[in-house]
Amino acid sequence: MLLVGLFSVKGSGPQSPRPRDREESATALPRDGGTGTVRVPRVFRTGRSEGRVIVGNYMSKAQLDKKPVIEDFKTHASDTGSAEVQIALLTQRIVHLTEHLRTHRKDFHSRRGLIAMTSRRRKLLDYVKAHDLDKYKELLVRLKLRR
Repeated sequence: MLLVGLFSVKGSGPQSPRPRDREESATALPRDGGTGTVRVPRVFRTGRSEGRVIVGNYMSKAQLDKKPVIEDFKTHASDTGSAEVQIALLTQRIVHLTEHLRTHRKDFHSRRGLIAMTSRRRKLLDYVKAHDLDKYKELLVRLKLRR
């Protein structure tokens, strides 16, 4: 993460950076693959008279591989959103987030997301149970879920 400070006079808003900072920031911006394009930084205000430029994603989301899960749990050839597939994808995300929370115990925002995901999975499981009990029992065994 590259931070470049912007300086301003109190109460007048951000001013243009000093020439030295401008040169550093122009050479330090990451280039995209060899195409020569420069990623545009985002500006975050931190306080009354200070701003920071952050290049790239501030908090990037971990990308989980969905394709094998969808292939394993789909009910027909073009199925990507049935309740069974959604439950399997949620279970994958829940397992990933549980591992994250084991190392980052005080990440309460992610914990809130985990609770929301488990609630959504519970509701989808209740739906499957109400409509097809055999499929519900199969899902519990395949996903190794306790009920």
